[in-house]
Amino acid sequence: MTQNPQLSAADPYAAFRQELLEFTRQPELAALKEKVRSNQKMSRAEYSAWQKALHARGWGAPNWPVEYGGTGWDLQQRYLFEEVTAQADCPPAYHHGIGHIGPVIMHFGSDEIKDRFLPRILDGSEHWCQGYSEPGAGSDLASLKTSAVRDGDDYVLNGQKIWTSHAQEADMMYTLVRTSSEGRKQAGISLLLVPLDTPGIEIREIRTIDQWHHVNEVFLNDVRVPVKNLVGVEGEGWKCAKFLLDRERLSPATVPRLARQLEQVAELLAQKMQSHPGLPSIHALQERLFLAQASTKGARQMLLSAIQEEMQGTLASSKSSALKLHTSELSQQIVGIAFDIAGPEYAARLVPEVEAP
Repeated sequence: MTQNPQLSAADPYAAFRQELLEFTRQPELAALKEKVRSNQKMSRAEYSAWQKALHARGWGAPNWPVEYGGTGWDLQQRYLFEEVTAQADCPPAYHHGIGHIGPVIMHFGSDEIKDRFLPRILDGSEHWCQGYSEPGAGSDLASLKTSAVRDGDDYVLNGQKIWTSHAQEADMMYTLVRTSSEGRKQAGISLLLVPLDTPGIEIREIRTIDQWHHVNEVFLNDVRVPVKNLVGVEGEGWKCAKFLLDRERLSPATVPRLARQLEQVAELLAQKMQSHPGLPSIHALQERLFLAQASTKGARQMLLSAIQEEMQGTLASSKSSALKLHTSELSQQIVGIAFDIAGPEYAARLVPEVEAP
């Protein structure tokens, strides 16, 4: 494991790291770790199993305050948790509940909403998805058109969401809807929590290029959602959306996961060099790998610096945004190198046969 140069054996974080290491070595986690190590797709079953294991240890919400059942860890501890679990091939946390809507509910939600939803997010018994993007409202999210009209104690929803990850296996969707068309387009948006078994909801699968089903279209036709499921104030859902995205950009999980992926790519290249020593493209692949390794080390230092600044209250939002962009581009580079090493024959075997409709 790559050691953090900022942490020495005498540092108080050393004992914490050891505790994390011992946890990841539990025999009960072996099947989950093997699935991650072999780069298989994660579904609700794996995410829920990991969440339950963490919850049983008291680590179900590394990013939550103690008052809501979280660990109360500082950002350095959270980074160490992500680094150790990534190196051990443990699954990542299911971000929609723990990382996204959970903190939004804590900050903006009523006591009733907190009591109803936070415990089920924490123990992994309720699975969430995000209903943000729409046809014509992706990067320009404020252009969304899904409407929510007040009718007594309910909102009546009509519209469509798209690219909704894991909607087919989720219980709940947190979604942005338009409750007003007056004034600035951001001002008429509200955030609602929608049970996906509500009448009028239709979920249609979208198969991605690898034929994996994890994204969907979600159609809402006269869907009635209780007004009590409104998070925050009607018309101020844009504040909730920005709050979520600001916290997503500084995620301690991203860089350790990329570093582990890069280690696997290096192993794959070493195998390729052994089986095809004279392959003309080897040197070019080595160069791309070295550059990706340098970029990953740079991203790690940038993250550690951002963590220190955040803990001191001096972090600029531009730095976390730059880190988010850099790691997104780096992820694409790493996957591209892996596929070029493996070759088109291997890539084709990854795509399962799908029966014609």
